[in-house]
Amino acid sequence: MTRKTPIQPEFLDALLRERIHDESLRGNIRRATQTSLNKRRAVVSDYEDWETLRQLAHDVKSHVMDHLPVYMARFAQRAREAGAVVHYASTAEEASRIVCDLAEETGEPLVVKSKSMTTEEIELTPALERRGLRTVETDLGEYIVQLAKEPPSHITAPALHKSRGEIGALFAEKLGIPYTDDPQELTDIARKILREDFLEAGVGISGVNFAVAETGTICVVENEGNARLSMSLPKRHIAVMGMEKLLPDYSSLALFLNLLGRSATGQRLTCYTSLITGPRRGKECDGPDDLHIVILDNGRSRMLQDDRLREALYCIRCGACMNVCPVYQKVGGHGYGSVYSGPIGSVITPVFRGEERSKKLPYASSLCGACAEICPVKIDIHHHLLDWRRRIVSHGHVPLRERIAMRLFLLLARHTTLFDFAGRLGRVFSPLLRGKDGGLQVPVWSRTRRFPALPQQSFKQMWREKNGRS
Repeated sequence: MTRKTPIQPEFLDALLRERIHDESLRGNIRRATQTSLNKRRAVVSDYEDWETLRQLAHDVKSHVMDHLPVYMARFAQRAREAGAVVHYASTAEEASRIVCDLAEETGEPLVVKSKSMTTEEIELTPALERRGLRTVETDLGEYIVQLAKEPPSHITAPALHKSRGEIGALFAEKLGIPYTDDPQELTDIARKILREDFLEAGVGISGVNFAVAETGTICVVENEGNARLSMSLPKRHIAVMGMEKLLPDYSSLALFLNLLGRSATGQRLTCYTSLITGPRRGKECDGPDDLHIVILDNGRSRMLQDDRLREALYCIRCGACMNVCPVYQKVGGHGYGSVYSGPIGSVITPVFRGEERSKKLPYASSLCGACAEICPVKIDIHHHLLDWRRRIVSHGHVPLRERIAMRLFLLLARHTTLFDFAGRLGRVFSPLLRGKDGGLQVPVWSRTRRFPALPQQSFKQMWREKNGRS
């Protein structure tokens, strides 16, 4: 199905209309997310005290955010002592420029990247390509969406929205191979192509899942081995991390590794867990000649100073809230128009991309609370969405007619006589607005939902009659 609308948050309405009735898309998402949720349910049962672990993780993150400048300084010092070069970037643009400069100064024309939502956030790949650097995504899902010229549709499964048939057709078109929809054959084809890029690349770029302040260590988790190759084969490794990824020590890292694998992919532990402390040393046979770590702010300091928003920095990017969200199940990640989609994306995108551009995102939720129930670090996501709605209204980012309608309702709700009078008027004139299905034809609402006909009596009238008979 051809999509015409740019995948940006300000185009939310159009993006939703393009996807809401796409049964194929919905089926792909449902199969992928339900598989993940079923696997998660099985491995979470390993722990009778799972709720205790969630609370402990919440408390660790709360402690880190309360002392974030201290932990950032400690991490930077330890990383430098281990031989890494640490950079700070206040904005996405600054981070992108730093990485591009570091990659360009090597004189190497090829860059390999492992999966990283933070590099998606700073729009790094287009920036590198504008510098004339061929940039290859090496995670299979990221490789697929790069071929399709699409952004990722899920935090942990970038190509979750595509069926194997769609991927087979994409490979046939872009790689000039005979069509196949066999997953193993498609994986082997991608592996063969990417292996040559790993051996040729002079620069490897990765994200960071966790950073250990105690030792200056970065931790990257994955299931394919591509991140480890991206970090160890090229001469220069550049790691981009949000400042919220910090943990105090290895003990807390062990806790979060248990939570991340189970919540993200339903695994007890991911296949590869890489701990990197500085570049290659002495006689070590693998690893980069130099390691650069770029610590990104991009609005995170503002979140840190906001008592309500601070909790959103606890997120470990597992994607569980997306898997369980009824809205995500209907429209997928691209429907949100944001790098970070789903419930948590609707909380943090207004900070990263601006409130004006993202003002509709907090409304893309049923507020059912399933996201908060499944979150491994107990972020109260649905209440954050509700708070964003309050902020958006208070800042005037709602249509005039909606503000008038809500003020009128407030006036009626505060005065019993006016409310009763409005109800009587509604019952008198409602037959004039009745549609063929018997429901009322209400502007906007009736385009997608049925507004029931008004009852002949008000609740008060029915109550009086009942009490009169008793």
